[in-house]
Amino acid sequence: MTSRIIGTGSCLPETVVTNDDLSAIVDTSDEWISSRTGIRERRLAKEETTTSLSLEAAKRALADAGVSSKELDLIVVGTLTGDYITPSAACEVQAGLGAVNATAFDINAACSGFMFGLHMVNAYIRAGMCRTALVIGAETLSRILDWSDRSTCVLFGDGAGAAVVQAQERGLIAFDQGSDGERGACLACRGRTNNNPLVQTDKTYGYVQMDGQEVYKFAVTTVPQSIRRVLENAGTEAEDVSYYLLHQANLRIIQSVAKRLKLEPERFPVSLDHCGNISAASVPILLDEVNRKGMLHRGDKIVLSGFGGGLTWGTSLLEW
Repeated sequence: MTSRIIGTGSCLPETVVTNDDLSAIVDTSDEWISSRTGIRERRLAKEETTTSLSLEAAKRALADAGVSSKELDLIVVGTLTGDYITPSAACEVQAGLGAVNATAFDINAACSGFMFGLHMVNAYIRAGMCRTALVIGAETLSRILDWSDRSTCVLFGDGAGAAVVQAQERGLIAFDQGSDGERGACLACRGRTNNNPLVQTDKTYGYVQMDGQEVYKFAVTTVPQSIRRVLENAGTEAEDVSYYLLHQANLRIIQSVAKRLKLEPERFPVSLDHCGNISAASVPILLDEVNRKGMLHRGDKIVLSGFGGGLTWGTSLLEW
């Protein structure tokens, strides 16, 4: 028994922010952003929240799967921008769906959050602890960005993606994941510092800080290695995989991975041109886009791979 994705859904905020829009508030341009990242626009939340985006993505995934909320045994949300410290985004989704039979919790693996959630659900299913689960990647990263820092604020967007996963005989074939905490400082956002009767702070909060070159070097070496391990463990050739759905961090990273795997770029769909980098949400949003375009067929092999803050990475080979 393994786990199979049987439905997908996604939700983006209504407001589109183009590169030209950002050039009005920071020293940048459409040419500067698009030539370095491949991003042309992104969606930013106004009235939307991490919970509301997650809830809508979940409803669409359940509808696509033909599954009711009461059939869910488990809800896992990968996010680093939950609306509350507690309750978790997953518990908020559970309440919104009326998923009274589901256990719900969040995990924080940054851009690998959806992949870690998928692997965790697979472990639950293989252990016989659940049969039907909902995995969500969701972020409102706009709330933790320094909008005067053009090296970070132009990269990210908001949104949510979801997948319904069920115990079946065919589905997830092999996976790989890992962490490198020693290099965690190259992509970080500080949380609350000590503030109590013994220590007084200025109560300011941190913003995302990134060493872009270090993150790039990490991604273009680690991701191909992770994909190769998964393919080798499954006894599958790279050419037998229909699509490689990678975390949408930077077009140059995606192109470099394709080149290192000696595969044509057409196998690597992108959504970052109109979504930007949505951390844990980018893989499930891209998966939903590809699914709804009719690009996936029963029996196709696809690779999903997330990578980023932590540093973390997670890769799955699965049969659609």
